Formats: sequence, C-alpha cells, structure tokens
Amino acid sequence: MAMGLVRPGKRQRGSRRAPMAEINVTPFVDVMLVLLIIFMVTAPLLNTGVPVDLPDSRANALPEEAEPVELTIDGAGTIYLGEDALAPGELPERLADIRTGVEGELPQVTLRASRSIDYGRVMAVMGELNRAGFNQIAMVTNSTSAPPASIAGSDEGQ
Repeated sequence: MAMGLVRPGKRQRGSRRAPMAEINVTPFVDVMLVLLIIFMVTAPLLNTGVPVDLPDSRANALPEEAEPVELTIDGAGTIYLGEDALAPGELPERLADIRTGVEGELPQVTLRASRSIDYGRVMAVMGELNRAGFNQIAMVTNSTSAPPASIAGSDEGQ
C-alpha cells in the first residue's frame, strides 16, 4: 500500500510552502491591453467642437496653455464661444464677462475660422478681442508639410 508512505525529509502536517519569488504578470498585461484599446477607441471621440473647414499652414504648433478661450467662426459667419453660438452683437459683452471673471493675466484665445469666411469678418472679431484686452490670439489651422495651395502658385484658394 503506497498511500501510507511518506517521503524522507518531507513533513506531512504543518508544512509551509516557500514564498513565491515570481509574480505572474499575464493578468496585469491583459488588463492593460484592454485599457489601451479602450483609450485608443475613445480618444478621437473626446475631441468636440464646432466643425470648421480650417485653412492649411506650415507654422509650428504653439505650446498649449491651461484653458484657452476658444472662438470659432463657421462658414455661415456664426460666432461660437466654446460650443455656444452667439447672437449678433453678443461677443463684446461675453468677452467682458470673461475679462471680469479672470484675475491677473488674461487667457490665450484660440481663433478658428473657416477658410470660406470673409477676411473682414475675421478681422472684426480680432478687433473685438483686442478691444476687450485679449492680446494673445492664436489662429488655428490644419497642419501640412507642403506649402498651402494659396501660396504655392495654384489659383484654387482664390
């Protein structure tokens, strides 16, 4: 009967195992890969805003500051502050509200304007920004490695 045999040097009762020296990282890697896939899928969906056909530029990107004021002018000429459409003539009072709510240096303004909008309309908005004291204005464009068609000799942009 082999059931009653005990190996020499081994205790049958009260024996303790030696602590495990290796950690099983497979479950950790599985969880991290699932989280990575979730973030890769949801990251493009987090970019919200007003859809605008931006012009192209080869300018370098500016360093991003905390919470810039976002102004957008769409192809129809409607002005948006963040995602809120402004009524005609409402921009100066909204800028004044932002100015009174900020202590110290005013935040940078990012201005996005459709390429089809009249240049005078963009300059009028920039004039209101300047009048309200917002002097740090960044104009948002699409990044391109080739010169934009409007300066590369093509009449497409005109």
